[in-house]
Amino acid sequence: MHCYLAIYDMDRTITRLPTWTPFLAFAMRGRARWRLALWPAVVLMALAYTAKLIDRARLKQGMQRLLLGGSLAKEHVATITAAFADHVVATGVLDGARARIAADRAAGYRLVMATASYAFYARAIAERLGFDDVIATESESDPAGALLSRIKGENVYGPAKLRAVQAWLAREGIAREAATIRFYSDHVSDAPVLEFADEAFAVNAHGPLRQLARQRGWPILDWRR
Repeated sequence: MHCYLAIYDMDRTITRLPTWTPFLAFAMRGRARWRLALWPAVVLMALAYTAKLIDRARLKQGMQRLLLGGSLAKEHVATITAAFADHVVATGVLDGARARIAADRAAGYRLVMATASYAFYARAIAERLGFDDVIATESESDPAGALLSRIKGENVYGPAKLRAVQAWLAREGIAREAATIRFYSDHVSDAPVLEFADEAFAVNAHGPLRQLARQRGWPILDWRR
């Protein structure tokens, strides 16, 4: 049986803004406010990332450890991610993204979110938007189910996102030749998945992706208008 998949990146593709730093700020409201004093350390980590001294995975893990602590109780994670997802879906989702998601659903496509954002909150956002599946960066948990600041597996960014998509296809028993895949993204780091897809869409694209899309003949969409 042939399968039709519409795969969407999340940050700046579906949402107006990135979600990781806003999630941290949102989560900190209900935790120790003294951690606000650690923002300068976060800035230093961001500068280290910009200087390519650390990778994105270390940056994300370090930000979580500094601002939310080494672990978060399972119950607290459920509460804060639900509230954050409600906030994002109510105020931060682009109308053009909503319309395209609805159109793909009506056309019979299985909706999949593939994002480098953490699965623990991306799943809550995807559920509210009617997605069928989520491919995202997973986190380690302790024996009690508390969320740890360590990434489980790979940070689903760049080539790692393509590997995650391919692994998901294998788990779902979907052969590549038996699938028609659409992929939507705003960033050139997703070029491996865009190249892998049958239909690639550069959405709200920054300069490098816009240039690549013109070279490849991919449609360029702007959902911010």
